[in-house]
Amino acid sequence: MGKENCIFCKIANGGIPSSTIYEDEDFRVFLDLNPATKGHALIVPKVHYADLFELDDELAVKAILLAKRLAERMKDALGCDGFNLVQNNGAAAGQTIFHFHLHLIPRYEQDGAGIAWNPGKVSSEELKELVQLISET
Repeated sequence: MGKENCIFCKIANGGIPSSTIYEDEDFRVFLDLNPATKGHALIVPKVHYADLFELDDELAVKAILLAKRLAERMKDALGCDGFNLVQNNGAAAGQTIFHFHLHLIPRYEQDGAGIAWNPGKVSSEELKELVQLISET
């Protein structure tokens, strides 16, 4: 079902114990051992996909719908003030475990956790060029 040495494959398929909050035939969702905030959890597919680019479309849809459902449940249960969904792809983006996973991070006023960047500047010419490069139309 997965890569032999992948820790998330082992956790997702029950080979390593976890604090599981949800499981179905496609995913295991468990609490992060190094949480950004109280209740930080990970949605991990049971089949190995290195990142979003390898994940099949059907599982991508299931993952975001599951994230929505669990975020609603966690918001009610934990009384958090907001929520981050974080998904990193590649080392340059901060991915450290190369098995697709989606972070569910409850946010609380003054929690000290941050997902921030320094806003850049872009010219109207650069915007036009980027639209041409990226758009599908």
